[in-house]
Amino acid sequence: MAAIIEVKDLVKVFDGKIRAVDGVSFEVEEGEIFGFLGPNGAGKSTTINMLVTLHRPTSGTAKVLGLDVVKEANKVRQGIGLVPQDLTVDDDLSGRENMVLQADLYNVDRKDASARIEELLRLVNLEDAADRLVKTYSGGMRKRLELAEGLIHRPRLLFLDEPTLGLDIQTRATMWEHIRRLKKEHNMTVFMTTHYLEEADSLCDRIGIIDRGRIMALDTPVTLKRSLGGDVLQMSIDDGKDFMPVIQQVPGVVEVKREGSEYRVKVLKGDTAMPTVLKAIIEAGGNVSSVSLQRPNMDQVFLEYTGRSLRDAEQTQSGDRGERFARARAAERRR
Repeated sequence: MAAIIEVKDLVKVFDGKIRAVDGVSFEVEEGEIFGFLGPNGAGKSTTINMLVTLHRPTSGTAKVLGLDVVKEANKVRQGIGLVPQDLTVDDDLSGRENMVLQADLYNVDRKDASARIEELLRLVNLEDAADRLVKTYSGGMRKRLELAEGLIHRPRLLFLDEPTLGLDIQTRATMWEHIRRLKKEHNMTVFMTTHYLEEADSLCDRIGIIDRGRIMALDTPVTLKRSLGGDVLQMSIDDGKDFMPVIQQVPGVVEVKREGSEYRVKVLKGDTAMPTVLKAIIEAGGNVSSVSLQRPNMDQVFLEYTGRSLRDAEQTQSGDRGERFARARAAERRR
């Protein structure tokens, strides 16, 4: 398959000091769902905004649909769809009127637009609410309308920036189903950002894990989980002594990491290794206050490649630094 997105050494620096994206390189194949997984502040939104021509890269290159995002920005915009993180629909228009406006902006013929609008409203289950003002819509309905708007000109490539952020579980599941249908029925390429682990795992053909502006890993969800090489024992040992040498001697232990009293032990087979590891620690004078067996999952993958869990990363990063700065500057200019 041909690459529909080609990114090489892409960098974005805001105000000469905030390095939001730090030399990322990757390709997205036509027809795949490609996901950027990472916490707020990792550089996901800044990357997507460079690819859709909303931000100019500081350095590096990016091609979308074979077009340079800097030199051929207008052509890029006409060939892609975008569902942004922030809601942009007009509250004072109806759902249908929002769709007509979007069609006009993309120069879609009025006759074609009418049929497409009906089709898309059915796709996102909004046909019964099409003529209501958007101000009466729930958050989930607005997100679905945004998705429909991004499809009105039938783009080959759709960008989704945190498409289910803030939605309840049921509405998120509905959005996932819409995204799967787009790929299955239209062979559409989808580039999405998310910090929901299960979303990336279940939806994406390939995932790029991004943290602090850099890609830490990139592969299929299955391969990323297999790369862990086994199960993980997460333990707390109430003793100031270092039990790493003791644990490392246990058969089946692949790797041991320690942070204070917390131990992360990678083992080949968790069910058989756990009793042996616990016995060795107890015999060495340790008191294990808690232990859990964790099978390979995306949270473990994120921890493996970034050195911290996604939850911990979320707590230490309160939003894409570059995006926060850009929004603050934009707000100042509007005053």
